[in-house]
Amino acid sequence: MATTKWILDPTHSELQFKVKHLMITTVTGSLKSFSADLTSEGDEFTNAEISFKGDISSLDTGNTDRDNHLKSADFFDAEQFASIEFKSTTVEKDGDDYKVSGDLTIKGTTKPIKLTAEFGGIATDPWGQTKAGFTLNGKLNRSDFGLTWNAALETGGVMVSEEVKILGELQFVKQA
Repeated sequence: MATTKWILDPTHSELQFKVKHLMITTVTGSLKSFSADLTSEGDEFTNAEISFKGDISSLDTGNTDRDNHLKSADFFDAEQFASIEFKSTTVEKDGDDYKVSGDLTIKGTTKPIKLTAEFGGIATDPWGQTKAGFTLNGKLNRSDFGLTWNAALETGGVMVSEEVKILGELQFVKQA
């Protein structure tokens, strides 16, 4: 079967993260600028190769002060580490979905991560482009990647949870 290359359609894709604040509410942020490539055997995504790169300077939580803090050396250190990167190691079919394992690099630290990609299907848009859609879910421990800043609360908890949820809506365009 022929190898097929797919590239991310940034207009129809989004990548978010969610983290508990004060352990009572969840703050949502996103990367506004990122790219991804996917190589598959035809239209079958088992054993696909996926690579991703996200621009830390595009991080947005809807609050400029918080965004600047997240981009600082306390968290992502965007001046020294401009991007987040992911490269898949395995993609396995799991019912209608896929289990994606790979290496995630944040702040110069690379660790394995497992994600679930719910397959939305393949469709042709009005301009004749073939597109594939996925809903991505996963979680990571931020301290595994050197994102260790926190503050203890008088009530005994911490300001920011260790667990970060990752959510994505990704649409890829099949290349001719």
